[in-house]
Amino acid sequence: MTELNNLQFDAKHLWHPYSSVQNPPLLHEVVSAKGVYLTLADGRQIIDGMSSWWSAIHGYGHPRLNAAAKDQLDKMSHVMFGGLTHDPAVSLARRLIDITDDALQYVFLADSGSVSVEVAIKMAIQYWFAQGKADKQKLLSLRNGYHGDTFGAMAVCDPVNGMHSQFANVLPKHLFAPAPTCREDSDWQDEDIAEMRALIESNHQQLAAVIVEPLVQGAGGMHFYCPQYLRELRALCDKHDLLLIFDEIATGFGRTGHLFAYEAAGVVPDILCVGKALTGGYMTLAATLCQTKVAHGISADSQGVLMHGPTFMGNPLACRVACESIDVLLESDWQTQVLNIETQLTNELSELISHSLVKDVRVKGAIGVVELNQPLDSFMEWLPKFIVDQGVWIRPFRSMIYVMPPYIISAEQLSTLTQAIKAIIINLEESVKS
Repeated sequence: MTELNNLQFDAKHLWHPYSSVQNPPLLHEVVSAKGVYLTLADGRQIIDGMSSWWSAIHGYGHPRLNAAAKDQLDKMSHVMFGGLTHDPAVSLARRLIDITDDALQYVFLADSGSVSVEVAIKMAIQYWFAQGKADKQKLLSLRNGYHGDTFGAMAVCDPVNGMHSQFANVLPKHLFAPAPTCREDSDWQDEDIAEMRALIESNHQQLAAVIVEPLVQGAGGMHFYCPQYLRELRALCDKHDLLLIFDEIATGFGRTGHLFAYEAAGVVPDILCVGKALTGGYMTLAATLCQTKVAHGISADSQGVLMHGPTFMGNPLACRVACESIDVLLESDWQTQVLNIETQLTNELSELISHSLVKDVRVKGAIGVVELNQPLDSFMEWLPKFIVDQGVWIRPFRSMIYVMPPYIISAEQLSTLTQAIKAIIINLEESVKS
């Protein structure tokens, strides 16, 4: 019997994200990665416009991250974090506390972004339980929000326009306010937060926390909104005694032009979730940081312990690489890199707004989005191959074609991405006409 090659075996036995095994996606086998390039099994090199789902901010095969991983591997790849500790975890916590606001003093090391959100939710609910307010168990989130694929995280994603409507009857029922519409502070209208305010005023006695993605709503639709909304939201949470959770899994570590998006608003959350770029895309790791009042408040009744403990919590290998990734970022001129990407994306994508198929073009930091006026589902039979044939890796979803490239990308490489997006739009328009 003939042995299946990798692509054939994958199509027959492997289940990929958001896919059906009966109609498996078109796959391209990657054999190596270096800088901003992925090398395919057929020898082609393509520019990664996605930073491996927004995580590989330094590109691939960074010599310092490689060396850190190899050095740590010789010492220990893993040891349980229950009752034990180690330098990589302590060093990472030091760095996270140093680079975030002084109010954020406690760090829980999680396995993934979704798990960090689960931990944040547990923190908020346990905090109020320890305060003798066990009725405060509901959460308030935004429409178009996305916070992960585990059950607690799914419950605070948009229940209508999100990806989890099939689970509606088994997920906890939370509250949702309209997504902000302001793009910049100059666009601010008080009506933008009116319904959020009304929901908080009517439900604060049962609300534990508000959870939002600051400035950029990621996988829920790549929506951008103004910092003033976060200032207003912080004031509302303070007034009505609610915890405020910021999900910076996608926006943290410089993606928006600030090290953390909350800095643009000059406000600090009670709980902060980070992930994705934390290890520079090398391996899975996330963290949930919180203020002292939250950490101490969970034990206010003298019996509260945070009820979470992943097997691979504080993995030394991941923590060591995360430390090096943070150092590489802070020692680089990342602000200029991100600003240059933002400027070039704005200049090269803005002309696409004149195309009939294009609804909106928006750029923030190292994020460029072209939103179409119709979903891309009907084009997916040919579109993935067409994209790779342009020499790039871009993964459209819903009605969005977007890029979040590594910060190290050159102007020429970035132009290859924007030219590919233009070619996609032109071919989509021709497909619609035919």
